[in-house]
Amino acid sequence: MADGGTTTGAPASIVIRRRVEWADVDGAGWYHNTAAFRFIEAAETSLLARLGLIHFYGRHPRVHVEADFLAPLRFHDVVDVEIRVAAVGRTSVTYDSEIRRGDEVAVQGRLVAVLLDGPGGEPAPWPDDARERFMTAGPQRGDDLSS
Repeated sequence: MADGGTTTGAPASIVIRRRVEWADVDGAGWYHNTAAFRFIEAAETSLLARLGLIHFYGRHPRVHVEADFLAPLRFHDVVDVEIRVAAVGRTSVTYDSEIRRGDEVAVQGRLVAVLLDGPGGEPAPWPDDARERFMTAGPQRGDDLSS
């Protein structure tokens, strides 16, 4: 792959590690649920970079986002954020995600993004090479943002 993996025949995925920062929490030190979506977006950005598809960023807005919040997170917790390609449609990509603190799953989510032919444009089909990378690149080297 472009920057961090080899083709395995499995759908592309990545795990990044990060800390829950002060800006992610309320006055009591518990994280805001919106922080989960930023964490997942950071993992998606890393995945697209590893796959050599970062040039599509900004051309594939989210059209569906869902999450189940299973455990609270606190300021300064270290979490692993995983995003996996679940499906690639003609113009869409569906990701499944998890945010874990150790072995505990704190958030499970799913998001769907649609490729546009340009900023604010119409849905466009994914190029064949992008589809191939999404569906066969397997696990990619993650980033550690927790330091």
